[in-house]
Amino acid sequence: MIWDYDKWMYAFKVIHRTSRHNVSLQTILIDWLAALREFPVEAIAVLGPEPFGGDDDRQALCVHPPIAEDVACALADSREFGVRWRGLDAPLVAWQHIARSGQLEASRWRVLALAHGFQTMVRVEFPLPANRAFECFMFSPRELADRSDAAMLVWSALNVWPVVKRCIAQAHACLSPRERQCLMLAFNGLTARESADQMACTERTVNYHLANAMAKLKVDNKLAAIQRACWIGAI
Repeated sequence: MIWDYDKWMYAFKVIHRTSRHNVSLQTILIDWLAALREFPVEAIAVLGPEPFGGDDDRQALCVHPPIAEDVACALADSREFGVRWRGLDAPLVAWQHIARSGQLEASRWRVLALAHGFQTMVRVEFPLPANRAFECFMFSPRELADRSDAAMLVWSALNVWPVVKRCIAQAHACLSPRERQCLMLAFNGLTARESADQMACTERTVNYHLANAMAKLKVDNKLAAIQRACWIGAI
């Protein structure tokens, strides 16, 4: 496949530029999918940890187009490409011809993907603490010719991920800006007193925001709050 590097760079510059104007997560996905049209990629899904679930529990954070939501939800409900898979020292990138996987009969998401006309899936993992991860899946209606095609899709995911992650955090936000700031400072190793000095407030105020964050994240200590905040992309 012949691809136009300048056109790709322009597309991703547009994505990064529009992200500064508080556009929706869905708009970012639409622009990203448009940049991948030549490959072609017809659907993108991002899965992330279920912050209040077990180690293996995942949720579909965003999907485009919406018609592919059933594939994303079935994939999240499956145990494929999840914690157990990562425990086998699996790579951060997976590329699979769906119908050739040998697991079609036992895999609902594959059946649904084929029903939508998808033939190939490329997955890129963005690791998180405690053996969790965000996972980006790109679905194509054709089999990729070689590794260079898959590599370009991976490159696109790496390039746009900071914008997507920021939009996910905004879309699923349950923390206030000050609560997120306190957790970020704690994540960086600052004590409540040091955080108060940096935020120009009292130590009591910092502890107040941390307590609120812990309550919203349904945990009883600061470390667990930091961990769950990572899982929702808040820090």
